[in-house]
Amino acid sequence: MIGFEFVLPAILGLPLVGAVLIFYFGFAPNARETVTLLTAGSLFALVTTLIDPVMAGERPEVVLFEMLPGLALALHAEPLGLIFALTASFLWIVTSVYSIGYMRGHHEKNQTRFYVFFAISITAAIGVAVAANLLTLFVFYEVLTLSTFPLVAHHGSDKAKRGARVYLGILMTTSILFLFVAIIWTYLATGTTDFTPGGILAGKVSGPAVGVLLALFAFGIGKAALMPFHRWLPAAMVAPTPVSALLHAVAVVKAGVFSVVKVIVYIFGIDFLAGEPSGGWLVWVAGFTIVAASLVALRQDNLKRRLAYSTISQLSYVILAAAILAPISVVGAAMHIAAHAFGKITLFFAAGSIMVASHKTEVSQLDGIGRRMPWTMGAFAVGAVSMIGLPPTVGFVSKWLIVDGAVATGNWVALGVIVLSTLLNAAYFLPVVHAAFFKPEEALPHGDSHSGDEEAHGHSVIHDHGESPLPSVLALTITAAGTVILFFTADAPLALARLLTGG
Repeated sequence: MIGFEFVLPAILGLPLVGAVLIFYFGFAPNARETVTLLTAGSLFALVTTLIDPVMAGERPEVVLFEMLPGLALALHAEPLGLIFALTASFLWIVTSVYSIGYMRGHHEKNQTRFYVFFAISITAAIGVAVAANLLTLFVFYEVLTLSTFPLVAHHGSDKAKRGARVYLGILMTTSILFLFVAIIWTYLATGTTDFTPGGILAGKVSGPAVGVLLALFAFGIGKAALMPFHRWLPAAMVAPTPVSALLHAVAVVKAGVFSVVKVIVYIFGIDFLAGEPSGGWLVWVAGFTIVAASLVALRQDNLKRRLAYSTISQLSYVILAAAILAPISVVGAAMHIAAHAFGKITLFFAAGSIMVASHKTEVSQLDGIGRRMPWTMGAFAVGAVSMIGLPPTVGFVSKWLIVDGAVATGNWVALGVIVLSTLLNAAYFLPVVHAAFFKPEEALPHGDSHSGDEEAHGHSVIHDHGESPLPSVLALTITAAGTVILFFTADAPLALARLLTGG
């Protein structure tokens, strides 16, 4: 078997090598995209080699560079990080397939730059996933922010640049003012920043200080999009749809909620935090974010903005699950990272396909579009059902585990939030599906077959279209199928997730 001293650095280096080759072949689109697909596939294959040893109880670690005693850049394979790495690396393959259809079909400029920075972003996401300590996580967390900034600003318009500045400003400010301070505090209190089963803070911090330190972590990890530090996410919707998929499903927001869960499990420790009342506020903040973002999503006519606020809400399901502090709910948090990734990337793929094929961007424009784009809207329906949390999709599995944890601990606030938000999810997703398949298509004025560039103004009613390019349809079909397949094969990821709590 390949040695861990090779595998862990290789899963970081492979996307970087891919980025260099993508740049080198930038003059030849077919070669450039072939390199992208080969790199993505190779990365996923390499990450899968860690499954058996981690399931067997091994926790391989490699030190890359030691700055000071106890402060090193180090990589470490453990169950939660492996779930994140598997999800991100697999979805990079699918997103690359989708991007080929989208970027060509939409005649996007600077496609080579897009693929290069996408590869660098995946490197950073994998670095977050296999970080052995808070210092390593912080370094890759910041690299992820910086490498996705050019992707958010991809279009180069004033609106894109403005959205990218909001994105960068909020994420960098929160990480430097809060997260970095929390890491220093943790190191001074414990003498280490290592992720350790059971946590490292017991006996080192107590009382109200626990709640304050938790707040520095929770709000400092701005990618988790807890209110009020959530506005970067809707602002980033100016980016192309494949970038939105990267932000919402593959890397960025998943790095956020993953980091929060990892801090709760491996820095605070579930048992320690459960015994400290000053940490109880996180359930309330996560619950507020879930409900408030759902209410905002309900009012959005722009499809991508509706999905953006849905993402803010769904991310806080992960944080709520971890904050319930029951072993089963922590397993649910890990599962919801994967469940949300597959469901939400399907929804964004569908939104991008609709825009490419019909130039429609508003929910109010989608009447009857399911008859012209049955594969796209069928996949959208599957993604929506998973986000609501209904069988037979993996969203049901993760939500059931979170509910189980809330009931087991008597956390009726969390349970009420889940019930209410489920109804709100249905309220903002199901009307889209109903309109697409059951409402008649809006009639065009005589002789008006399309509307040129009106998409930017929200008035496009192009009717002479079918599905988006085949690679895009193929990608969204794969991810929609994945949400159902994971429902029926949930035992495998659940076995990995249960290792988080010693199950």
